[in-house]
Amino acid sequence: MTIANVSVSSVSGSSSSSINASLTSALTTTPATTTSAASAASEPLTQSRVTVPISSYGFSSFPVPSETAIPGVFPVTDPNDPPAVGAPVVPDFEAAWATAYGKAEALLANFTLHEKINITTGVGWENGLCVGNVGAIRDFPGLCLEDSPLGVRDADFVTAFPAGINSATTWNRSLMRRRGLFMGREHVSKGVNIALGPMMNLGRNAAGGRNWEGFGADPFLSGETAYETVLGLQGAGVQACAKHFINNEQEHYRTLESSNVDDRTQHELYAHPFLKAVMAGVTSVMCSYNLINGTYACENDKMINDILKREFGFQGFVMSDWGATESTISAITGLDMTMAGDITLGSHTTFFGQNLTAYVENGTIPESRIDDMATRIIASWYFLHQDTPTYPTPNFNAFLPSDPTTNAHIDAQDSHYRLVREMGAASTVLLKNVRGALPLTGRERGLFMAGSDAGPADIGPNKFVDQGGQSGVLAMGWGSGTANFTYLISPYEAIQHRARKHRTSISWTFNDFDLARAGNMAISQTVCLVFINSDSGEDYIVVDGNEGDRKNLTAWHGGDDLVLAVASQNNNTVVIVHSVGPLILERWIDHPNVTGVLWAGLPGTEAGNALVDVLYGDWNPSGRLPYTIAKNAGDYPTMVVQGEIEGETPGQAGGGDVVLDIEYSERLEIDYRWFDAKNITPRFEFGFGLSYTTFEYSNLSIVKVPRVGDADADEDDGEEDDEARWDAGKATRIAEGSSTALWLHRPAYNVTFEVTNTGDVYGGDIPQIYIHHPPSAGEPPSILRGFTNVEVGAGESAVVSILLSRYDLSIWDVEQQGWRRGDGGEGGGGIGLTVGVSSREGRLYGVVPV
Repeated sequence: MTIANVSVSSVSGSSSSSINASLTSALTTTPATTTSAASAASEPLTQSRVTVPISSYGFSSFPVPSETAIPGVFPVTDPNDPPAVGAPVVPDFEAAWATAYGKAEALLANFTLHEKINITTGVGWENGLCVGNVGAIRDFPGLCLEDSPLGVRDADFVTAFPAGINSATTWNRSLMRRRGLFMGREHVSKGVNIALGPMMNLGRNAAGGRNWEGFGADPFLSGETAYETVLGLQGAGVQACAKHFINNEQEHYRTLESSNVDDRTQHELYAHPFLKAVMAGVTSVMCSYNLINGTYACENDKMINDILKREFGFQGFVMSDWGATESTISAITGLDMTMAGDITLGSHTTFFGQNLTAYVENGTIPESRIDDMATRIIASWYFLHQDTPTYPTPNFNAFLPSDPTTNAHIDAQDSHYRLVREMGAASTVLLKNVRGALPLTGRERGLFMAGSDAGPADIGPNKFVDQGGQSGVLAMGWGSGTANFTYLISPYEAIQHRARKHRTSISWTFNDFDLARAGNMAISQTVCLVFINSDSGEDYIVVDGNEGDRKNLTAWHGGDDLVLAVASQNNNTVVIVHSVGPLILERWIDHPNVTGVLWAGLPGTEAGNALVDVLYGDWNPSGRLPYTIAKNAGDYPTMVVQGEIEGETPGQAGGGDVVLDIEYSERLEIDYRWFDAKNITPRFEFGFGLSYTTFEYSNLSIVKVPRVGDADADEDDGEEDDEARWDAGKATRIAEGSSTALWLHRPAYNVTFEVTNTGDVYGGDIPQIYIHHPPSAGEPPSILRGFTNVEVGAGESAVVSILLSRYDLSIWDVEQQGWRRGDGGEGGGGIGLTVGVSSREGRLYGVVPV
């Protein structure tokens, strides 16, 4: 079994010695003036696209990373049976991939060139039942590719799960895994082969339109959430798709902007979640619309061939985002599948298909590369055992949902609403709680609700296509990352139900702008609940002038004014926020009559019930922020770039070759890292969240983990040699799978401590580990490198253990092109460590004994 090593060199960033240098010198550009002011919102930032020349290319292969399985450390793993949540192991999928590749090679042995290329080419937009389709060929039944990262898009009788951002906000790996598992089961029930998620781009811009689909602003938290989600999805039998590879952090001009990212930042931040997805056995990766350092993502040799396939040892296939294929030659730079197949959706033209056939026949691309592309795709199908006769075929129609001949109306929901409700509660963050405002006791005589976000939509929860509009409670953003609601419980309905139990008098207004009425209705109420929200999504839908990305970080529908109107008349005002991301809360957060704030995010179909569980204390708040909430929008290091080129939009000047230039000049300092480095005080820091109880931390211990199981594995000395190199401050070797090697990721240090519940009620906390490299490492002051969830009864204690790997303590060395210790090696003084409850509140302090 082999994977591709195309004889091309880096088209962006630093190159690796394993890639042959034959393309870089031939890259062509049209001279243009480049300006590099990254954070300016409207400056003319332009550069020329780097194009891959049409020439005759060779193709060779390099070995798949091969390591010996070690029971209890590196166990042989089938994707349908992943390790238990929290198991201190690195799953070994090598045998499963080898079997899948063998079957794929046998199936393809007699396929014609035309048939193999058809496997790599989608059938085109609206030419199949799913949003993406590969046609049946001989004994291969084809593939159904379907959104979204929070449920089955364009289908009925499915669950609208909490958004990805809420999954991260739980900081709870068990809930992350179960969410992935249950979403996977619903995709399988509908006959989907490839679920187009999870999304794992980082929340670099607080106003980024699709941030809510992903897992927040920190690479470690995003990586852990991605890892558990992929294991869950593929544990259910559906193929997962890690997207969007890479640097797709804004929607504005997403097809005409170049994200310019240095090699170290790329490795330490933006590539990390994809590395974790590969380690979880993900079968597919979707390349993004944007350019990276001047070259489109879907034809970027450095990112696809060198980093993803060589350095990460990725054995699955790379597909384009829909319409993101830029040329036929992209096949030689690593693209394996074009989706939806058309050059532009519905154009009935393609860069692959007959054009790719012609490139093979005229010697531009060798047929061995086509074999590699088709093998990767078919092997992924076998890897998930989708060749079994019982695997369902598509039973819904994404484009004609009411067509009785193609939609069997299969109910895929099972009892998944229970997880949605639990996760909705677990992802609610308590930001403020004074004078015992929360939890509600049930003895409240009068409760008033204000705001349209409290209520149901006026004509049902699916009023707008792909949720591209606002009516009622906000439970997901808009765009292709959505799913239809089978039902949606609003806070109004859930609170009404609870009020009946407690005999509480309820009143409400869903009018956001009748401030006088809202204020008058608040008078004399025991408690007032004010609901505000903020929405965003994908750029093909514009809502209230928001072109995917948000125009600002203020509440929609005049929400800030509504809070002030109610708080001016009632001294027990609790604010509930449903938002895609951070908001600026300064107008009212310190108001003495605002006694509580609950940040509910995008909780999915059980939104109201989940909120009630937290409001009344049935669930003690345990959610923690996956991003920083600033005091001012200008405190963030970046904002969405909206550039023009001498009055023209990108793509219109220079014959369509000029693109918007976005410099990632903040480098490693995004979100809380920026606030720490620049000594900026946030309103609520990353990782923050309150509880209805209190916790104390004690008895910190940091010890090396002894090597376990190696004697039985009959290993050579290679791993010990790599560890010795790392101990001496040298970087990892340049090799296949070098960044995912077992020795780098196996547990190396065990951090233990006690957590005591010093309050009166049962509750859970989220201990977080931040490491502090010495200044010579050039890292931000604090970096998240561990977390877990712990639940403790009142007056009781629990011992917590969090494992760290050598990778967790490493930085990317650009010169050596590998991972090395952040303190420079033995005698370097060690690496500081804090156990805390947020990025700014430490409880215990120590030094890792490296």
